[in-house]
Amino acid sequence: MNNEKLLKNLRCIPDFPIPGVNFRDVTTLFKNAECVQVMEDELYELYKDKGITKIVGIESRGFVMASALAVKLGAGIVLCRKPGKLPAETVQESYTKEYGVDTIEIHKDAISEDDVVLLHDDLLATGGTMKAALELVKKFHPKAIYMNFIIELVNEGLNGREAFGDEVEITSLIQI
Repeated sequence: MNNEKLLKNLRCIPDFPIPGVNFRDVTTLFKNAECVQVMEDELYELYKDKGITKIVGIESRGFVMASALAVKLGAGIVLCRKPGKLPAETVQESYTKEYGVDTIEIHKDAISEDDVVLLHDDLLATGGTMKAALELVKKFHPKAIYMNFIIELVNEGLNGREAFGDEVEITSLIQI
């Protein structure tokens, strides 16, 4: 897709959070109303006919467009968060990301077998966070699972998409 408006408004911060990482900052997209509208419209076009009933937003930047799209699709929102942030009983998954180890969790009652789930996050780099989220969601045995990112890093040698093989349909709004 690589919408020119989105590309022009995306900020890159070199050596953050560690030397050698070029951090793609989506907050510059979120603060621009036109960019938010473009992202919402493009996401809606991708998923309007998929029967999505739940959108899992990955902490924390994934919450933004997951919420906007959920309203437009008439779907529920499931928060995928770091440990200790959700008040009820949870299911957890740990994973390795490009600069450390982390754990995410969702509520045990968040998804049913009747759901069609879209997993959404801001960025696909190595795929570690989303792979953990996918493993969490698979425990609920939903009818179908889809995956989306605002940005997918394809030219930085991280090969994030390879973490999933053909297991799930993956889309991204911007490929860099």
